[in-house]
Amino acid sequence: MATPEVRRLRLWQNRVETEVEIAGSGPPLVYLHGPWGLAPDRAFVARLAEANTVYAPRHPGTSRGDPEAVHVLDSWLDLVVYYGELIDRLQLGAPALAGHSFGGLMAAEFAAAAPRSVGRLVLIDPVGLWRDDLPVKNWMVLSDRERRPSLFADPEGEGAQRFFGVPNDPAERVDVLAQFVWAQACTGKFVWPVPDRGLKNRTHRIAAPTLIIWGKADRIIAPAYAQEFATRIAGARIELIEDAGHLPHLEQPDAVAKVARDFIGG
Repeated sequence: MATPEVRRLRLWQNRVETEVEIAGSGPPLVYLHGPWGLAPDRAFVARLAEANTVYAPRHPGTSRGDPEAVHVLDSWLDLVVYYGELIDRLQLGAPALAGHSFGGLMAAEFAAAAPRSVGRLVLIDPVGLWRDDLPVKNWMVLSDRERRPSLFADPEGEGAQRFFGVPNDPAERVDVLAQFVWAQACTGKFVWPVPDRGLKNRTHRIAAPTLIIWGKADRIIAPAYAQEFATRIAGARIELIEDAGHLPHLEQPDAVAKVARDFIGG
């Protein structure tokens, strides 16, 4: 794939500077990456870009712990407004919106808050909502080697190698998450205001056709969770991916991208 165009924008009353990677051609698709940053997702984004113009923004930072910083984005509501402004500034109309993990939760939040601003919605293992018994908190303290069997159907496969090869750098990968998945995930200046569990009372507002993608071999959050998630969104469709674990778009990028492209194309 050709090197993506990088567009820099100042948002949030000109106080937040962000980068948006743009690749491909075709109808617009906004992709919100998961908590490890864009780096491990680029192969998947390249496949999405075969049928769409993909806009992949980096999530904003925060002033938390930095008294000289001038911007603050500390809540899910801040991020809803932020992404609304981003889509408006890029003049995308009502694009398709896709997200992985916490990016998927943020995509769902935005689709619930601004239903006319999203054409189609694709959520890839958007974990962490509504359940106190999800094992994510304990899993996050494990070493990379200990995490592999839970994350991947093939712990030594290409997807695992791509994921664990990402530099442990705050700009590329968030390797330390907060104590609870719905709290904040951060390293350095990066912070992720995770949508609160109140989203379960807002999903009925989502009007966009919705696809939920899950790996059949997910041992972090069982595929049955996708069914629970889908019951909260009218008409949501579920696609379980063979030979994929908790990060299906890394292990089976071709299969996941094809399902997503077919769905987005209607």
